[in-house]
Amino acid sequence: MILPILFFIIGYTLIALETPLKVDKSATALLLGVAIWIFYVFGGETIFSFTGFFENFDIYKAANSDGTFLDFVSKHEMMHHIGNISEVLFFLLGAMTIVETIDHHNGFSIITERITTNNKRKLLWILTMITFFLSAVLDNLTTTIVMCALLRKLVVKRKERWIFASLIVIAANCGGAFSPIGDVTTIMLWMDGAITPSNLIFKTFIPCLISIIIPLTIISFRMKGDFERPTNNTENQNHKIPEKIKYLVFFLGIGGLLFVPIFKSITHLPPFAGMLCSLAVLWLITSRLHYRFSGGSFSCSKILERIDTSSILFFLGILLAVSGLQSMGYLKMLATGLTQVFDGNIYNMNLCIGLISSVVDNVPLVAGAIGMFPLDVYTTDHSFWLFLSYCAGIGGNFLIISSAAGVAAMGMEKIEFVWYLKKFSLWVLLSFFAGAGAFILLDKFFF
Repeated sequence: MILPILFFIIGYTLIALETPLKVDKSATALLLGVAIWIFYVFGGETIFSFTGFFENFDIYKAANSDGTFLDFVSKHEMMHHIGNISEVLFFLLGAMTIVETIDHHNGFSIITERITTNNKRKLLWILTMITFFLSAVLDNLTTTIVMCALLRKLVVKRKERWIFASLIVIAANCGGAFSPIGDVTTIMLWMDGAITPSNLIFKTFIPCLISIIIPLTIISFRMKGDFERPTNNTENQNHKIPEKIKYLVFFLGIGGLLFVPIFKSITHLPPFAGMLCSLAVLWLITSRLHYRFSGGSFSCSKILERIDTSSILFFLGILLAVSGLQSMGYLKMLATGLTQVFDGNIYNMNLCIGLISSVVDNVPLVAGAIGMFPLDVYTTDHSFWLFLSYCAGIGGNFLIISSAAGVAAMGMEKIEFVWYLKKFSLWVLLSFFAGAGAFILLDKFFF
């Protein structure tokens, strides 16, 4: 039965064509996720027989002996996946709220106020390296949004901003790939137990650094002269934040994000619990700090209204769709196919996944890989998972629409698809293989 696969391809095509079709990708993703599970329910025995997923076929027959297949799906299979998906969504919700709280208190101005240069080349290096390390602490999407907003306060000419914004996207994805909280995919791998933070950073930092240094160096040689700053480069005056409160909220928020890996190592609870704990502490403190402010516009309850809920629902739909395909057995078939084609070579398999992620969003790819290869095949911190983190994260730099960070920058700065393809794609592809080569050499001879 190939209908679920065809429907998945059609749904993903509609997501990719969101802009020309004027259809929000979140709505398409949600419909796709629910539709895949409807195919699962009514496909039943036909799907299991087609995919050869005999473990579930036995469960299906057992369920029918004392109940219905619909009850089995709703009470067991789907709820199992919903639990795993909820961990990712709650983690994202907590992290986005913390970052939005810092931004609402002008906390990021602590960084922006220290950028005083007017030289294009210097600014390019400053913004790119700040983005690279900041995305490892926060996440690549949020960092891209913050840095692009900063860019508008620094550079007037739009075409010049395109160059800076493109390097910000590349740096955000490279920085997010070596951090357990820098990208949705690394969060997923970490929460699933495939990687640990220390090993991820230790073994992927150098390849990720190479992947940003190469395009940054090439583009910086083409940047000459000074850039023009806006004449009215003033901070938002809608609300005044005392300096002490600004610094306090900034360091509380960043400290809360950094506390999450420590929380997990001490309590062994899922990372989303640590993130919610950090959010609760920040929420309590900011509530008390701004008790005298009228309207309560500084409280986290108000800031929650500014969270990009559509992005969270988009991830929900995609993860639902992938989990449905996993339960049907299609991902097991794909795993078998990849293993046979590449003869079990983990490097070639991940390079292939990385190239595919230049067209397809890396979230469903990594979700699929987690479903395809259980931990009894590749154990925690196996080179397969670490290289997957690199390839899936960096592969999204090839096209401007290949990652959430790229889509955000494209929307904010109206970057043209063909322009990015001509100016950056070749250098990104070279840097991708250079970083991959560094990972393989280090993995084989040093780690």
